[in-house]
Amino acid sequence: MRSVVEGYSPIESAIPLHRTSSTARFASRLRCGDVPPAHRSSQLRPPPPLGEDLVGDPLISLRGITKSFGTGQAAFQALKGVDLDIMPGDFVAVMGPSGSGKSTTMNILGCLDVPTSGVFLFHGRHIEQLTRDQRSLLRRRYLGFVFQGFNLLARTTALENVELPLIYRGLPKEKRQEAAMAALEKVGLAQWADHTPGELSGGQQQRVAIARAIVTEPDVLLADEPTGNLDTERSIEIMELLTDLNLRSGITVLMVTHESEMADFARTIIHFRDGLVEGVETGHKRAAGRKAHLPASSPEGEGEG
Repeated sequence: MRSVVEGYSPIESAIPLHRTSSTARFASRLRCGDVPPAHRSSQLRPPPPLGEDLVGDPLISLRGITKSFGTGQAAFQALKGVDLDIMPGDFVAVMGPSGSGKSTTMNILGCLDVPTSGVFLFHGRHIEQLTRDQRSLLRRRYLGFVFQGFNLLARTTALENVELPLIYRGLPKEKRQEAAMAALEKVGLAQWADHTPGELSGGQQQRVAIARAIVTEPDVLLADEPTGNLDTERSIEIMELLTDLNLRSGITVLMVTHESEMADFARTIIHFRDGLVEGVETGHKRAAGRKAHLPASSPEGEGEG
């Protein structure tokens, strides 16, 4: 996946309002902020207790999704007809060997790339028909991103890093700082708000990155190998934090991982192989007894270097 900064790039060209298609109306609402209340992340409900099925319409649907790179004899088909439904409030782990298509699928789900063919529905709207600028608007309003390498700005404080998406939204400084501090509190780092990334441990840096991803209250959090640069103890802390956010706020979490131990935290595990969905495990959960009752946050002061 590309840099979170690129994912929040400002939009220069306006979306034409005279178009009457459902896609244009959806994009116009994205630009104007006129989004139906049911689609606002503030209206999200926590998922049902573990062991109970998620019900309702899918938040995301993929039908016959293909993706090809190159042309002629050099052409490579990374996705060969992916069918997939993701329910609101689910915690999904995406697994598969290198070249299986999982990262390509996540790039499409994150509106960082477009399919060669097929249907991609988000909130019932055809995302594959959106322009590049419209997809950028959708990312800013509905999606949050967490990366393996943290992608924090080295010379800015934790608070300023978390503020970044709100700057692109044009929020006043006072409101930005208030929202950013609230996000840092959710990840247990309020006391580290004035520290730069170089003064934080790897686990703390990833918490800052998660706070930046949730500060806009997105519907979906996409995490690309979020524990890949952490030791086992810190990895489990990050997974417990993501689980906590999912259970308490109802945010849908989509996570790519190579580690089965980390995937065990998810409710659903999707296995990719050779550009297709090989299998889906549902009701899968590590330490299922914790259900909806998790600690408010992990300790703020981590000891590792």
